[in-house]
Amino acid sequence: MAEAAFESATRLLRHRDFAAADLDRRLADRGFDEADRATAIATLTRTGVLDDCRFATDRARSLAARGAGDRFIEHDLAGAGIARELIEAAVGGLEPESERARMVVARRGASPKTARYLVGKGYSEDVVRTAVAHSDDERLG
Repeated sequence: MAEAAFESATRLLRHRDFAAADLDRRLADRGFDEADRATAIATLTRTGVLDDCRFATDRARSLAARGAGDRFIEHDLAGAGIARELIEAAVGGLEPESERARMVVARRGASPKTARYLVGKGYSEDVVRTAVAHSDDERLG
């Protein structure tokens, strides 16, 4: 049955990358027992096919490129079962949240609607306030 769990896992990984914990949940949902899931995941991890560090880094970059703030990214990675230290490393490797917020404000304009958008995307209120104020200062100066 471990072979079947491995085959199921590789089929899932053909479509997109997963965190080990998320892949484990999906295999459990397909009815594989804990030992078979652990064997499949260990094999995929040992061969480098499954890598939580790579997953966290790629996912953080992808979310940041789509306008997500640090809190949103951290929440998403935690939900996928990524360890705290890998989350911190992935978010720490991104362009600063303040710069990403300024780019969004430059594209959308400094308005209450943009501020709400940024907060909804997981940016801290301090970063939002600074990005919107900085945009207003540039327009006036």
